[in-house]
Amino acid sequence: MNALRVDFDLIRKYSVPAPRYTSYPPATRFTEISAEVVLEHIRKDYQSTRDLSLYFHLPFCQSLCWFCGCTTVITTKQEASAGYVDYLDREITFVAKMLNFGRKVTQLHFGGGTPTFLKPDEIRRLGQLIRSKFVYAQDIEAGVEIDPRRIVRDHITALREAGFNRASLGVQDFNPVVQQAIHRIQSKEETEKTVQWLREDGFTSVNIDLIYGLPHQTVHSFEKTLHEIVKLNPDRLAIFNYAHVPWLKPAQSILKDLPAPEAKLQILKHTIEYLSFRGYVYIGMDHFARYDDELAVAQRNKTLQRNFQGYSTRGETDIYAFGMSSISQVNDAYWQNQKKLSEYYGALDANQSPVSKGYFLTDDDKIRRQVIMRLMCDMSLDFSSLSKSIGINFNHYFHDEINSLSDLEADGLIAVDDRGLVVTELGRLLIRNIAVRFDAYSSQRKESEFSKSI
Repeated sequence: MNALRVDFDLIRKYSVPAPRYTSYPPATRFTEISAEVVLEHIRKDYQSTRDLSLYFHLPFCQSLCWFCGCTTVITTKQEASAGYVDYLDREITFVAKMLNFGRKVTQLHFGGGTPTFLKPDEIRRLGQLIRSKFVYAQDIEAGVEIDPRRIVRDHITALREAGFNRASLGVQDFNPVVQQAIHRIQSKEETEKTVQWLREDGFTSVNIDLIYGLPHQTVHSFEKTLHEIVKLNPDRLAIFNYAHVPWLKPAQSILKDLPAPEAKLQILKHTIEYLSFRGYVYIGMDHFARYDDELAVAQRNKTLQRNFQGYSTRGETDIYAFGMSSISQVNDAYWQNQKKLSEYYGALDANQSPVSKGYFLTDDDKIRRQVIMRLMCDMSLDFSSLSKSIGINFNHYFHDEINSLSDLEADGLIAVDDRGLVVTELGRLLIRNIAVRFDAYSSQRKESEFSKSI
């Protein structure tokens, strides 16, 4: 990537709240929904042969990282995880009986919280429960999030036995001053040891998560972390823009000395340049991958997908999610489980579905979802190709949206002609701001619903 001039006036203009578009419409559009309506929807889908993507939310953490925006349960009671697996067993059984057993699971993901809060034998048990109800594809992509601070060797072995072949390690930053400020102390040695164990046990892909925009970070300090991370030779990196939403996550109000938007964009710009020089491709929206990695290949082939877990190479799947707060996604609907642990348990104790919220997509939603996802994945839009794949006249359907892009083009974020739209290198840093132009609900939102794009 060529060096970019960062215009501070431009930064101030585009530093506004915007969705991350892991779904469209975003989850803020979800409303209370009858669980029975969702169950009937699942039953009608029984004959579907679409592949499945399974997600399990494992919410427990032993301590709270002050930057965290995830739905977590903070506890030092190790026994909490065994009881949670019992309830997952109930939910798996409840849902699986409504699905066609012949459908193949092509993706599996354990997210959190901290999935490795579970003891190794609990991981083995959960893996056996899932396999007893679902059929794994031979080439399944099975990923798990790992906290290197609190695992033993047997955690990695148990995960491999449960079918996992990909792992994502939370690091955030190696700078001890930053770690102290965010309440997450993690040594390089802990991370190195975990990577070594993963490779010894045959994991085919290792991803490392970092965050920019945390207290005390500078371009120079973050480069030091990148230097140490690259030594570990990860296959992918996820380098997230810190989402500061203390009105939603009160612990974030503890954080002080956050970098200004100008500094955050400088860190991202330098990160892209640093990693590009070392053989990583900037996929966009936080993600990097080696040139021969599936993500990078899929982006070049314009087959990359995006869902609640981020970028993915597996399309045409229905996501069935389990555990508190987890979100499922099929072609025309989303639904989310209860966000409080007590309410999730209560529903299953009453032999009821734990679904609490959801959304059924309109035809317009489906069209805009495809457009926004292609923009987020391809960093371009081919109007003719989209017209054919969606079954519309793109230029006519999105006449007003196309006409609204002139300021983005004038600011150097995109190039537009009658055939399509191409995002520039500068525009890739502000892709959320571009995508929002095709979002029918953008004018209806409160600013407090999302973090700023910079």
